[in-house]
Amino acid sequence: MAIPAPADPHVIFRQYLDAVGLHALAGAEAAGLQAGEWYALSEITLAGGMTSGELATRTGLTTGATTRLIDRLERAGYVHRTADPADRRRVVVQASADSLPDIDDVVGPARRRIAEVLDRYTPEQRELLFDYFAHAAPAYRAATDEIRAAATRRRKPGRKPSAPPAAP
Repeated sequence: MAIPAPADPHVIFRQYLDAVGLHALAGAEAAGLQAGEWYALSEITLAGGMTSGELATRTGLTTGATTRLIDRLERAGYVHRTADPADRRRVVVQASADSLPDIDDVVGPARRRIAEVLDRYTPEQRELLFDYFAHAAPAYRAATDEIRAAATRRRKPGRKPSAPPAAP
């Protein structure tokens, strides 16, 4: 039996990114959210809460669109607004504790399957993988900012921007 030739690294990486993106879309759908809402909820949860301005910056949405997004997440019970303890004039958006078990149910299969994949690696190899993740995430955020800036320069007047990318 012939040993298959190694696959093209570019193709493998594209397949990986597509699978992560598809998983994010499926997760959003399972939670009854749009991809941008899923991403925003992830950002809010990871940060432990943030202002609408911070969320607007992270998602690339206008302040008005961000307010509407927060309103939708709040109506669905995923987030709530609280006064900022440091400045009572500001509002902080926080994930609602009761919604997090539902989110854990949605992402549980991926966590389980990825844990099985990671178990194949030595602790040193996992350290290298997580070093990559730690450096790749900001690189992707910077690339996203570049893409949005270029799209803004190319956008025709009156045309609305698209929704933010899905979160993995």
